[in-house]
Amino acid sequence: MLQRAHRQQGNNMSKPLPDDLLLSIDCGTQSVRAILFDTSGQVVAKSQVKFDDYVVPQPGWLEHDADGFWHAAAQACQGLWVDHAHLKGALRGVSVTTQRGTIMPVDQQGHALHPAIIWLDQRNANHVPKMGAHWRAAFKALGVSDTIQYFQREADANWLAEYRPDIWKQTHKFLLLSGFLNHRLTGRFVDSIGSQVGYIPFDFKKQRWAASWDWKWQALAMLPEHLPELYPVGSVLGQITRQAAEATGLPVGLPVLAAAADKACEVLGSGCIGPEIGGLSYGTTATININSSKYLEALPLVPPYPAAVPDQFACEVQIFRGFWMVRWFKEQFGHQEMLTAEQTGIVPEALFDEMVATVPPGSMGLMLQPYWSPGIRHPGRDAKGAIIGFGDIHTRAHLYRAILEGLAYALRDGRERIEKKSRQPMKELRVSGGGSQSDAAMQLTADIFNLPACRPHTYETSGLGAAIDSAVGLGLYSDFDSAVRAMTRVERVFEPIQAHAGLYDELYHRIYKNMYERLAPLYKEIQSITGYPKLD
Repeated sequence: MLQRAHRQQGNNMSKPLPDDLLLSIDCGTQSVRAILFDTSGQVVAKSQVKFDDYVVPQPGWLEHDADGFWHAAAQACQGLWVDHAHLKGALRGVSVTTQRGTIMPVDQQGHALHPAIIWLDQRNANHVPKMGAHWRAAFKALGVSDTIQYFQREADANWLAEYRPDIWKQTHKFLLLSGFLNHRLTGRFVDSIGSQVGYIPFDFKKQRWAASWDWKWQALAMLPEHLPELYPVGSVLGQITRQAAEATGLPVGLPVLAAAADKACEVLGSGCIGPEIGGLSYGTTATININSSKYLEALPLVPPYPAAVPDQFACEVQIFRGFWMVRWFKEQFGHQEMLTAEQTGIVPEALFDEMVATVPPGSMGLMLQPYWSPGIRHPGRDAKGAIIGFGDIHTRAHLYRAILEGLAYALRDGRERIEKKSRQPMKELRVSGGGSQSDAAMQLTADIFNLPACRPHTYETSGLGAAIDSAVGLGLYSDFDSAVRAMTRVERVFEPIQAHAGLYDELYHRIYKNMYERLAPLYKEIQSITGYPKLD
């Protein structure tokens, strides 16, 4: 899909070419996009390739051909030049931002030895490396033994070492998707500090690979030589090789700069530069973030990830299956609207917004708790989703609004946890992700948070965040503050409606905040009877 930004004028003369352009390769869960930004943060051109070839070898597993990610990225880049080849001369640099936690082992040439294991994959190791007695004693004393065991079982490196020892023995480097794409572009095993999210031996406090004495080296099957060299956000990782140029159409020697993971880039690209601005992402995983110069754990033992600004932290609370639930609703109950949208050319979100508008705030008492996927620290490994308050008055429209409200309640809870740690109240929200395109979702978010909810000027906030990293790294802006001021802005502000905010405040404090505590014993009983979710 190409987004045309320059049109021919009546006299067949083109608009003036921009002086400096920055290319972001944004590889998300559903697609990869190659996006050209100018130094004011405007999208000049975009090419998108969607993913429809994920593989499920077993229930709960999710894989993708590793080379397929690279081919899609190269195809997206090539798609830009179909109508915009004349813009190549204005390119100053390229950066990569990707989905978090997707990994692949590669050989010495960088060839993938196994399909990419996607962040949504649920496979677990059973026989994990045994840790020293002093570490086991320390974790037991701190009451975190279950958390450490969960970390070990979730680590893909441990699964590979246990179930695919043949592949693990051949593994030269163990790469995140960002490192894989950066290697394909530069020929170097390098990655950004800002992209390090996952079950890896990374010191999140010092933002570097863990020291030799760190417990993570005992918890994981990995060795230091398995890891790529890390560079700070904004650093030059290398240059486009001849081979990469042939695949992508990018100029040989173009600088490749270190950006950050997609969520971190979304926060930056939305204009969240300080803790007083909360960054909400209504994506497959819904998150609330702040950028902070301090190491802040919003949830105990859940570290803040590296931000898209050097030496800063992204203090985050996430709802693992966030706007996934919205997609689930549309697939299960939204056939009529999807068909109408296809037949009329109307954007489907507009029809769903009309549906939401038919339901009053609070969904006539229908309340949803969005714990569709359990968590180890929050809310608990036996957690389940819940919908309470059904009556004969409720329709699918009430259910749809309740899903949106439930997600916003959960993120408000995240906001309170972050503010408690940062001691800095949020004054406004910047909302990105697919859900930000819904006016109804934006308004109820403003109402539930009782804060202005701002929609950025571009939907492509993760790509824009990566472009900001490039702009500062290349010296087009002297610092991140000036780059953010120049390249981000608010398109529309949704102010809270006070009557709605008061209603939501009561529902949040008197109902939502009590739901998990009241239902948790029943979740435990369900797990003990059905065996789901598996806890051993």
